[in-house]
Amino acid sequence: MENHTDILSKITPTTGERRTILDPATGAEVGEAPVHTLEDLELAISAAGAAQPQWAALGHEARSAALHKAADAIESNAEELARILSREQGKPLNGPNARFEVGACAAWLRAAASTPLDAETVVDDGESYAKIYYRPIGVVGAIGPWNWPMMITVWQLAPALRMGNTVVVKPSEYTPLSVLALAHVINKELPEGVLSVVSGGREVGARLASHPEIGKVMFTGSTATGKEIIRSSADTVKRLTLELGGNDAGIVLPDADPAVIAEGLFWGAFINTGQTCAALKRLYVHTDIYDDVCQALTSVAAAAPMGVGLDENNVLGPLQNQQQYDIVARLVESAKDSGARVLLGGDPQADQPGYFYPTTLMADINNDNPLVREEQFGPVLPIIRYNTVAEAVAMANGLDVGLGASVWSSDLEAARDVAAQIQAGTVWINKHGAVDPRIPFGGAKQSGYGLEFGVEGLKALGVPQVING
Repeated sequence: MENHTDILSKITPTTGERRTILDPATGAEVGEAPVHTLEDLELAISAAGAAQPQWAALGHEARSAALHKAADAIESNAEELARILSREQGKPLNGPNARFEVGACAAWLRAAASTPLDAETVVDDGESYAKIYYRPIGVVGAIGPWNWPMMITVWQLAPALRMGNTVVVKPSEYTPLSVLALAHVINKELPEGVLSVVSGGREVGARLASHPEIGKVMFTGSTATGKEIIRSSADTVKRLTLELGGNDAGIVLPDADPAVIAEGLFWGAFINTGQTCAALKRLYVHTDIYDDVCQALTSVAAAAPMGVGLDENNVLGPLQNQQQYDIVARLVESAKDSGARVLLGGDPQADQPGYFYPTTLMADINNDNPLVREEQFGPVLPIIRYNTVAEAVAMANGLDVGLGASVWSSDLEAARDVAAQIQAGTVWINKHGAVDPRIPFGGAKQSGYGLEFGVEGLKALGVPQVING
């Protein structure tokens, strides 16, 4: 087992351009990341293409065994990886944060390795016989975000590798060290060239998305960037899996118990300090229990400590970067200017180091307010009052995104009936944002397309081939 200083030293470039990465909580230096070039990308794609036929020829059983060994390696280095992640991304070690994320990396590798995907007989009636198989695509390009850099990278690479593809990863410029460290550990169990990380700028991501030797692109990030990837992939007709922006709605039905649901609502909204695509970002509460929900949620939120990630007491951290901090601050100020009521927070300390924005709850806010209509991606939740369920559903469906949503109720069947009316890829009942490697996940409307996780996620990393006869 290496300590995090050792892992960082292994991934620190000795030649070429490098960039200093700072801790968003303290401003202290975390390490130096390589600034890879288009030439580096070409070399990585060439190596991946050369390694892919032999990797595919190993078969599912041998590839799955390698993924299990990679999961073992992550678990052996879990604390070191978590500390790198905490320092670079800002999320605390404890709570559903850095240690949780590293654990999820191992869990998703194991799930991808263990999920069966057998050839399916489509027709066998004595006259016709047809069977469908899923063949490797070739080289997969994976472009990841800065909010869950390790976990989402594994969501992309684990099924791709299991299906016999090789992978070239382009991490966010904000969190390259986390992904480089993760790949350093995983690559101990993989043949050379099977997994590469190219830590470059926007031009590297753009070229990865358009490169003729890339057969599929997996991307998690903004809708605007997703649209650019769609355009750049057109000339080579690449397969795409896109998990794009969300502005998830939650609907609290009038029979819900505020005290029972308050903690679930809090973590649905504030996991990773609100920096989660499928976090609860706008909450619709029936007028009969509106004040009680506001009070219960405020009590839970006020008790959640925020601070430097390496402090074992904290469960909320800073925003990862200045740009995101500015977005959150702008939206809160616009809400305050409109007359929305501040239940908690809304008063950042200008002299505090790091990109900390206080946990903020906004009540009595109009559904047309920018804080409701725009994705805040931070530790702020607007709470909107409604009178009828039909009104709440209409407001929940009123945006052009639909990644996730949730319904909160003491009546499971009533909640499911409302869930069926919501336009979102996943609708959770009495929880929000809970992902499971066995359960398919993907967005509706402009939140992207394609499914990840489970059998459907494996199929998405293969080319279906029907053998007929």
